[in-house]
Amino acid sequence: MLKRMGFEWNLRRLMADQGMYQTTDLVPRLAEYGVHLSREQVFRLVTQPPQRLSMDALAALCGILGCSPADLITVREVRRQVAKPTASGETAGSTASLPPLRRVRVRRPEGL
Repeated sequence: MLKRMGFEWNLRRLMADQGMYQTTDLVPRLAEYGVHLSREQVFRLVTQPPQRLSMDALAALCGILGCSPADLITVREVRRQVAKPTASGETAGSTASLPPLRRVRVRRPEGL
């Protein structure tokens, strides 16, 4: 079995511990550390686990929140059962969770 590593992104929880409940609270604080991100970028950084993060941004977040990178990121092993293919090439149970397919016809409204 292949081992796969995953992580939990704890930025939102650490912000709440510091009394910061709005993502826009981070924009000026990051700018103090020389990290200039838009409000939208900061919103995504807080609400979604990042796939890439610059070391400058990570260091700034640690400085703002008074934490270490280990507090922001919790690494864990992901155990996922892999379905074995059947003789027909499909994976067992792959269609059990899907709704039945229906053929539909899309029509334009009259007059367009």
